[in-house]
This record gives sequence, C-alpha cells and structure tokens, in this order.
Amino acid sequence: MAKQPDLDDFLVPYFEDGKKKDHFSLDDFDPKAKPFSSGAKDADRARLSEIGLLLDNLQERLHAQRKRRMLLVLQGMDTSGKDGTIRAVFHEVDPLGLRIVPFKAPTPVELAHDFLWRVHSQTPAAGELTIFNRSHYEDLLVPTVQGELDADAFQQRCRHIRQFEEMLACSGTTILKCMLHISKDEQRTRLQARIDDPVKHWKFDVSDLDARKQWNVYQSAYRDALAATSTDYAPWYVIPADSKTHRNVMVGELLLRTLDALKLEYPPAKESLKGVKVE
Repeated sequence: MAKQPDLDDFLVPYFEDGKKKDHFSLDDFDPKAKPFSSGAKDADRARLSEIGLLLDNLQERLHAQRKRRMLLVLQGMDTSGKDGTIRAVFHEVDPLGLRIVPFKAPTPVELAHDFLWRVHSQTPAAGELTIFNRSHYEDLLVPTVQGELDADAFQQRCRHIRQFEEMLACSGTTILKCMLHISKDEQRTRLQARIDDPVKHWKFDVSDLDARKQWNVYQSAYRDALAATSTDYAPWYVIPADSKTHRNVMVGELLLRTLDALKLEYPPAKESLKGVKVE
C-alpha cells in the first residue's frame, strides 16, 4: 500500500544547535506533485471552500480572544502564486482581524536602517492574522543573488532572522512559513501568459526575466536560506506549486492545522449577562 502523504513530509528539517539537523535539498521536492489534491479541480475548490469556512471560525476566535498572533509568510519565485494563494485560501475569511502586507524593494529610508527595521512594525498585533506577501527573506535572498552578501554576511543575517522570529514566538506569535515551489517550465508558461494577455500586462515586469536568468542562483539561495532558518518555532514548508489548486489546498490545510492546534476559544463575557435584557 502506498504511503499516505503527510504535511510534515514537506517540512524543512529544523536548524538546531548551530547546524542543520538533516540533509535538505529543494531537488527532493517535485513542484509538479499534487499529494493533497483529489485529482479534480472542482473537488479541490470545494475542499478549499470548506477549509475557508473553518479558517473563518478560527480566525474569529483568534480576533475575539486578542491574546495570540498568527503570521503566515509566503515566499517563492515570480509567478509562484503568492497573490493567488491569498485570494483563494482567505476567500471565506472575514477581513476583520486579517491583514496582508506586501513587501517591495526597500526604500532609501528603509535602506538607511537595519534590514529588519521595516519588518518589525508590520508583524501581527494581538488577535491578528497577518500574511506577508514576500517578507524579510527578500532582504536575505536578493542581495545574496546579486553578490552583495558574502557567506559570512549571509549566515549573520540568518542568525538575526532566527533571533527575530524566536522573539516573536516568545511574545505569542505563531509563525508558519511556506515556500511556493514552482518549476522553471511552469514559470515560463505563466510569464508568457502575462506577455500574451493584455489583461495581465500589468503583472509583468522586465526585471522578472532578469531574475529568471539567475534561476539556479536563486534556487541555491532559497535552499541555503530555508535550511538555515527552519526552526521548531518558525518552520518552513515546501509547497509544490505547479498546480494552483493543489498549492491553495495544501497551504489551507497547513494553516488550518496550525490554528486548530492553538485550541482557540471565544473569551467569556466581561461581566455577568445573567438576567440582562435589552429594552
């Protein structure tokens, strides 16, 4: 009997005691794989709708309780589907208590500070579920690919990121990080679609082609970054993302499991409501 897929099969081994616990390579994960897909897009969308309703209830409890915080980090190459994942997974979720933060190239003011300065103020407040569309990892990956960080500086930033995320976790923030793993062939198809369809022209930037030319360098940077920053308090998961519906279902399932594990409950009334009647 074939082994049933488990979400933890896609967990990047934890970084512990100053070293990687186990071997890790992105080549071990097939971007075309669909282990959490039913095989039919309609069925996947139906499951995603079910997940969305469950997430809505859990997010409402998180918001009502106002004690814990939830941070979902989405990273991936261009066209891997960060925007699409957010639209699909949170389609049923009440925007109350939900916040999406897109990270672009840092401004001159942001560059004048340490690389985490612009990130800390965007982390979730109590009762908030915050989604980072790209994140502080851009300030690790991009300068590495561009040759601005040497090996020592890279490891130093990884150490600072681990410490930053540990501080957030100790302050009541649950962190879930997803690397949307797309193949180079699928990226070509999606980039070409943006070029060919006038409705999608706004999504295309010539710089996307420059980044594509450095595909292998980016893959290597991602491998090293994930291996050095996946921890028990801020784990990384590799999400096969060539299938959009599979990608959405898997991220939804991960988030559902993570929130469910918090055992969130509605808070009690601030005062006794026994016998209270509204006139």
